[in-house]
Amino acid sequence: MLMDDDRTFGENIADAVASFGGSWRFIIIFAVTLIVYTLINSLLGRSAWDPYPFILLNLFLSMIAAIQAPIIMMSQNRQAKKDRELAQKTEEEARDTLLKSIEINTECHRIMKLFLLETRRLKQLINTLQEKQ
Repeated sequence: MLMDDDRTFGENIADAVASFGGSWRFIIIFAVTLIVYTLINSLLGRSAWDPYPFILLNLFLSMIAAIQAPIIMMSQNRQAKKDRELAQKTEEEARDTLLKSIEINTECHRIMKLFLLETRRLKQLINTLQEKQ
């Protein structure tokens, strides 16, 4: 059974953050937000709440990266575990299929030997009957 069925609340959040954080929607929203933020602060000049070089913005970006990176790593670790479980299940199924294939092949060889034996017996009977006539 794959582990996707019993994800914890934290794993669900990590997956959601990783999914959104790795999307074009996030990139576009984030880029627009950064542009608006820098434009407003640039236009306000000295009276801006975060004038150039945008130290507060750098702090926010660092905090976002510090929080987002481990969450994405948690999601990737969970996905890697899920991939390992899937690979193990696939390997077990392949092994079972191979064993069944070997059994079928062995049975086919046994049937072929019986067929050849019966064919030889039939030929002998035909030869015996032909000699008696």
